[in-house]
Amino acid sequence: MDKLLIFDFDGTLADTRELIVKTSQEAQRQMHYPVCEPERIIATIGLPLREGILTLYPQVRPEELEPWVTVYREVFDILKNRIVPALFPHVKETLSALCSQGYTCTIASSRGSASLHDFLRDMGIAPYISYVISADDVTHGKPHPEPVLKTLQDLSVPAGRAMVIGDMPVDIQMGLGAGTLTCGVSYGNADKAALEAAGAHHVIDDFGQLPAVLASCR
Repeated sequence: MDKLLIFDFDGTLADTRELIVKTSQEAQRQMHYPVCEPERIIATIGLPLREGILTLYPQVRPEELEPWVTVYREVFDILKNRIVPALFPHVKETLSALCSQGYTCTIASSRGSASLHDFLRDMGIAPYISYVISADDVTHGKPHPEPVLKTLQDLSVPAGRAMVIGDMPVDIQMGLGAGTLTCGVSYGNADKAALEAAGAHHVIDDFGQLPAVLASCR
C-alpha cells in the first residue's frame, strides 16, 4: 500500500462517547421525545447527525429535523466545555511517528467541520493531519464511500494504496466501498466481532499497534 491513512475521529482518535450520549439525550428532552438509552445512541455514532436522529426516531417529521440539529449543536457547544473528550492512549505519539515515517494522515468524519477542526487543534494533533473531510464536505456520509473517494481523488492516490481506520462498521463499509484496505479499532464504539463481520482486513485493540499492521501490508 501507499502511505495514505484515512482516519475516523470519534471513537478512533478521541473518546467522545460520553459527550455524544449526553448531548443526544439533552437534545431529545428539549425536542420532547423519549430519551434513548446510551446503547442505542452509541450504535448511531459515525452516522451523519441527521441520519442518526432519523435512525433513533423514524417518526420525526421533516419540519422537525433542522430545529433538532440546531438544538443538538447548541447543547453540544455547552457540554463540550464540561465533558472534555480526550485522545485515546498512544494516539498522539503514534501519529507523530507515522508522519515521520512518511505517512500522509487524513481524516474522514461525520462530525461537522467547525467542531472537528476545533478538536484537532485543542487536542494538539492538527499538525499531523494534512487533509480533513467533515460531514459538511460531502453529499453522502458514511457508510457511503464518497468521503474516501473524494480523499483519494484530491490526493491522487489509488484506492488499493490507502487504508481506512475506524471504530464502527460504517467506517469499514465506507473503506471497502471505495476499494481501500481497512483496519478496525476495538476500543471505540463497536467490538471486534462487529468490525470483523463488517469485513475489516485488520482489527487492533490499541492505536499503538497500527504501525505493525502497516508494516505487514508492505
